[in-house]
Amino acid sequence: MADRPLVWIPRPVHEDALARLRPHADVRLGYGTEGVPFDEISDRVTAILLRTERVDGAMLRAAPRLRIVARHGVGVDTVDIDTARELGITVTTTPTANSRSVAEHAMALLLAVRRGIGIAVRDEGDTRAAIRGRELSGATLGLIGFGRIAREVAAIAGQGFGMRVLAHDPMVPASVIKEAGVEPVDLPVLLSRADNLSLHVPLVETTRNLVGLPELLALPEGAVVVNTSRGGVIDESALLDAIRRGHLAGAGLDVTAVEPLPPDHPLRDEPSVVITPHTGAQTAEALRRMATEAADHIVAALT
Repeated sequence: MADRPLVWIPRPVHEDALARLRPHADVRLGYGTEGVPFDEISDRVTAILLRTERVDGAMLRAAPRLRIVARHGVGVDTVDIDTARELGITVTTTPTANSRSVAEHAMALLLAVRRGIGIAVRDEGDTRAAIRGRELSGATLGLIGFGRIAREVAAIAGQGFGMRVLAHDPMVPASVIKEAGVEPVDLPVLLSRADNLSLHVPLVETTRNLVGLPELLALPEGAVVVNTSRGGVIDESALLDAIRRGHLAGAGLDVTAVEPLPPDHPLRDEPSVVITPHTGAQTAEALRRMATEAADHIVAALT
C-alpha cells in the first residue's frame, strides 16, 4: 500500500527486530549490495532504527513523515535533539538493554590493564619481566556517574571481586547509592581515594572533558582509568600526559573522542593502554535486546 509506514535501518540489526517490524511497516535497509540510501526515500520514511550513525537536522527536515528515531543503544549524542523536538519527532533509547554487557566490559578492561594483558599479548621481549600485576580484591573503585551500568559495575566489583566502591553522581540521591552498598562521596574525595576510576556519564556540554589533567593527577599514583561511556568525557591528551609521567598505571578505553581511533594516535603506542573499538555492548544477548526494544518503540509509535 502506498501509505504503508516505512522504516529505514542504516546498519544491520538482529533479525528478530526485523520480524517485529515487518507486520506493521515496509522495512528498507540502508546497507548491503541492495541497500537504499536515505535521500532516495526520505520523503516516505516514517521511522528510523538507528545504531551509532549520525542523524543531523538536515536529515530530519528532509523527512516530512518521520515520527520516531529509535536508538539501538544508550545516549542520543548522535541525533540532533533540538531539531527533533522542534519538528515533534520522538527519539527513544534502550537504556536497560546493554547495561550488563557494558558493565562486564568495563571490568574486563580493568582486569586487562591491572594484569598487564595488553603488554602480554604484544609479546615484545621479556614480557614476564615487564608485567607486575595488581589484584582487584581490597582495592578501591571510584565510579563517576551512578546510572544503570555503573550500578552493575558496582555489584560485580563489590560482590564478585571484593573491592571497595565509591560513587559520585549529583543527580542520584545519596540514599540510593547507599542502598546499592556503595559509598557516596564528593568528586574530590572520590579522586583522592580511587586507585581505579570508571566513567559512566553521558556526553553533554557539562561533562565534556570532565576528567582532565587536574583530575587525573588527583588520583593516587598508580591508578587506572576505565572509560566505557563516551570518549569526550575525558581529555585524551591529559590522559596520555598522566600515563607518560608515570602517575597512572594505565587505562582501558572502549570509547574515544574520535572513533575509530586513528592508527597513528599516540595512545596506541602505550603498552599500558588497552583500547577496544566501542564494543562494550557487542554481546549476542545485548544486541538482540537493543534491537528488539528499539523495534518495539517503533511499533508503539506507529500503532
